[in-house]
Amino acid sequence: MNQPVNVKFGIGAAVRRKEDPSLITGHGHYVDDSTPEGSLHGYMLRSAMPHARFTLSGLDDARSAPGVSLVLTAADVADLGLMPTKAVMPQVDGSQHAVPPREVLCSDTVRFVGDAIAFVVADSVDAAKSAAELIEVDYDPLEVVVETGKALDPGAPLVWPDTGTNQAFELGHGDKAKTEEAFARAAHVTSIDIVNNRLVSNYMETRGCIGEYDSETDRYTLTVGTQGVHGVRDIVAGDILKIDPARLHVMTPDVGGGFGTKMFVYREYPLCLVAAERLGRPVKWISERMEHFVACAQGRDNVTHAELAMDADGRFLGLKIDVVANMGAYLHQFGPYIPYVGTTMSTGLYDIDALHVRVRGVFTHTVPVDAYRGAGRPEAAYLIDRLVDKAAIEMGLATPEIRRLNFIASEKLPYTTATGRMYDTGEFSAHMDKAMEEAGWADFDARAEEARGRGKYRGIGMSTYIEACAFAGSEEVNMKLETSGRVTLLIGTQTNGQGHATAYSQVAAEILGLDLDGIDVVQGDSDRIATGGGTGGSRSIPIGLPSVDTASRTLVEKIKAIAADQLEAGAGDLELADGMVRVVGTDKAVSLAQIAASTSDPEGLMSQARIKQSEATYPNGTHICEVEIDPETGTTEIVRYTIVDDFGVTVNPLLLAGQIHGGVAQAIGQALMEDTVYDGEGQLVSASLLDYALPRAGDVPAFDFQTRNVPSTTNALGIKGAGEAGTIGGCGAVMNAVADALRRGAGVGHIDMPATPLRVWDAIRAARS
Repeated sequence: MNQPVNVKFGIGAAVRRKEDPSLITGHGHYVDDSTPEGSLHGYMLRSAMPHARFTLSGLDDARSAPGVSLVLTAADVADLGLMPTKAVMPQVDGSQHAVPPREVLCSDTVRFVGDAIAFVVADSVDAAKSAAELIEVDYDPLEVVVETGKALDPGAPLVWPDTGTNQAFELGHGDKAKTEEAFARAAHVTSIDIVNNRLVSNYMETRGCIGEYDSETDRYTLTVGTQGVHGVRDIVAGDILKIDPARLHVMTPDVGGGFGTKMFVYREYPLCLVAAERLGRPVKWISERMEHFVACAQGRDNVTHAELAMDADGRFLGLKIDVVANMGAYLHQFGPYIPYVGTTMSTGLYDIDALHVRVRGVFTHTVPVDAYRGAGRPEAAYLIDRLVDKAAIEMGLATPEIRRLNFIASEKLPYTTATGRMYDTGEFSAHMDKAMEEAGWADFDARAEEARGRGKYRGIGMSTYIEACAFAGSEEVNMKLETSGRVTLLIGTQTNGQGHATAYSQVAAEILGLDLDGIDVVQGDSDRIATGGGTGGSRSIPIGLPSVDTASRTLVEKIKAIAADQLEAGAGDLELADGMVRVVGTDKAVSLAQIAASTSDPEGLMSQARIKQSEATYPNGTHICEVEIDPETGTTEIVRYTIVDDFGVTVNPLLLAGQIHGGVAQAIGQALMEDTVYDGEGQLVSASLLDYALPRAGDVPAFDFQTRNVPSTTNALGIKGAGEAGTIGGCGAVMNAVADALRRGAGVGHIDMPATPLRVWDAIRAARS
């Protein structure tokens, strides 16, 4: 399974993932695959109530229960720091918004179903669960609010009564006076109200961790599925345990999906470490799937009103946006930043210089909300796509026509938006035209008529999106030629299934003249890797690969310098190929293993690079979706899906297609089926995979995916990033197609996500009546 892959490498090569043989044959190694000798097992007692004051009894019974080693409550961990919020920003009035306390274990009040009350450690999970049942939680129920749109209503129950409001913060962008002036001279204003539904991030592998403590070294070890070990280390150590981060070693093995949700620090991580220190034994905790629904940060959940001002020809003059973003019961790790950064992309691909955006975060008695694949940018793209489609209808313009009329012209690039985003390159009409041609846009009416003859409503919709990713920053890469002739590459990003080892290896292998299998990529170890920004915001390949490229070239020069003496040739006359250094045009050669063994200077076998990027990159593209709706059942079938994207440079077309397909599948899930439902009492009704629908293979079409790349000028290799693009472009395309089908077939004016069969059926019946 570990044979070298006999393909050419380098940027652009369609290299199969080197990680896959072990993963698909069951030889992956995830957190739950490790159980250190002597391990105990943790279980979290969680609140059954959405809002209540509480007291505990039965703790002595639980602590003396068979197999129980420890029961922790808030009083037992009072020395720990609070769970931190790392995104505290100036509000529109210049003040910093408040951050209510998020305790590791709740001391006297719970604020959502799933809030943490006690942590039980026992010989087995079953023993811990049985002991937890002996703890009696006496709840004094309080009033609740769960709906985003009702959190600011007069008289709404307060999540944090001391503040006197459920408003967590008010942020914003743009020039209000300039925008009002643009609206004053508008010939027409289109307005829309949009719900961006709350999502549960369902990855293959639930969260888990193992805490260990070594009394001899006074160091902790945390094995945990993350999106970056260094961020987790610094928060768990510095903010919560209040120790030097150097005393905490964080390791991440294989990770079965992250989607933003595994970027964060959760309560179980410090608790396992505290328990391990007190008991002198490793402590392991693995989340159950139903527990995941009430314990892990969720995504989206915005209610937005937007207005678009146009002149008589349909040219955009100004844009107003008012977002109410549900934060849940607490401000999670990066929670406030998500709607804020998303609204920096409010104007999309359009030339709109008058903009005013208000973003209000609100507290509700629900699971906290934070980054989920795309992290604010899908919400922004979805809003502008739905708004522009509605504007086209009201102005009597075709969907492509109004877009083409208002796209930022290529000659205006680089272009700075009203929110300060600097788009460097792109040809926006060109990828839309190519997508329309591939999708058969011109012939759609004939297909719609044929579908009508079969009793189906057929619709077509597009999304023309742009996103910001690979935000300004850098990623250090260290490389070493080993005595085996292999090369070790260390980098602080973290694969969650994207294929990092393949992408990094194919570039390094080409430069170093090795097989793909000759590069050993190391991630997920805070002791071996000094620094790292982790994985999020589609940053790993755009930010990491330029450093890989530079470090590889530096190592080649060092290798040549050593080999030149051995081969009695100038370094410029040498080449690396097949694990050898050769004098060009001769059979005179020496192996990399021989070179590594021949030098006493370890620095001569090592290289380092950290290429800094000063501006984000801006992937963009067009998605076109075609659907058929059965009006008798409300069922929507996606019959055609076309994508033309501009990712600047394609590193590996196979990896790229996988990322796009997966991202669009998540968008389809949000658009058509995923619905996080709380009842009026604050209970999560959709708290398992029996109640929360995810897309299956039959729900996802075959994709026609192509690229039309224009290299980035802000990235050293021209790469724009692609990890979140499918999710960002997908919802608008799917829902515009659904809206088009319902408008053509039944005269339905508006529908929100998720367009489930029942919602579609109800909308058709309501329109008919």
